[in-house]
Amino acid sequence: MADSIREAFSANEFFGLDGRIVIVSGAGGGGIGTAVTRSVARAGATVLAVSRSPENLARHVEPLAAEGLPVIRVVADAATEEGIATVMRRAGETEGQLYGLVNVAGGAAPGTWMPATRVTRADWQALFTQNLETMFFFSQAVAAELKSRSLPGSIVSVSSISGMNTAPFHIAYGTAKAALVAATRTLAVELALDDIRVNAVAPGVTETPASGTYVDTDPERDRRAIAMGRRGTPQEQAGAILFLLSELSGYVTGQTLLVDGGLNLKWTHLGADNTSLFLKDESFRAAITRSEP
Repeated sequence: MADSIREAFSANEFFGLDGRIVIVSGAGGGGIGTAVTRSVARAGATVLAVSRSPENLARHVEPLAAEGLPVIRVVADAATEEGIATVMRRAGETEGQLYGLVNVAGGAAPGTWMPATRVTRADWQALFTQNLETMFFFSQAVAAELKSRSLPGSIVSVSSISGMNTAPFHIAYGTAKAALVAATRTLAVELALDDIRVNAVAPGVTETPASGTYVDTDPERDRRAIAMGRRGTPQEQAGAILFLLSELSGYVTGQTLLVDGGLNLKWTHLGADNTSLFLKDESFRAAITRSEP
């Protein structure tokens, strides 16, 4: 299996990204964006790695360029018109054909967790700017450029499991991520006849530097809460994003793919072995979890 994956990456025709330019917004955090940058570059695209932090780009993205991967660092703020314009100018100056955009920029600081009754208008607007407006206006700019040049394209954005379900004590973030899903569906319809696909992923709990600021390490809790019994990695999120970005998913648009290890499947009354906590008969529990016929 490992050899076949390496062959697929080296062949690159499986992905259809050779000679194409892909913009990754939020590439410098050392988490999903950086993993996407690495994976997309290895799949043959020239990646414009965008972050508002030159220090983050130097720390996390410069080593990828040092490996010889076709990665170009771009310091720009995706939450501003000037930042998006800077990236689009750089794309026009870069050799290759503009094709893709991955919207990773977003997230929420630990201080944004609070009861709904405490959320201020400023809190709400800040999270919507960070998680929805960055996605929409960057997608708008890339789609407009692709349409003006009659080019095919693919846009993938990062939502969250919080946008697919309830988000207790994180209502502004969850609502912004839910709105991102709605925007993805509408953009997909509007752009479909222009051969521009628009999709999203909704990560579950993923081991990133950002999540590490408020999610502690508790393997037993993970086994209880997640069907696969563990948290995801940035590389696993990047794999799903690469699939949706590339021609491997050429007939997929308007979809949001949950990449959560089955977190959304777990009922709150399920135990670490995924059986109901209400089952008192251990022999029955053993019988239904037995793997052999």
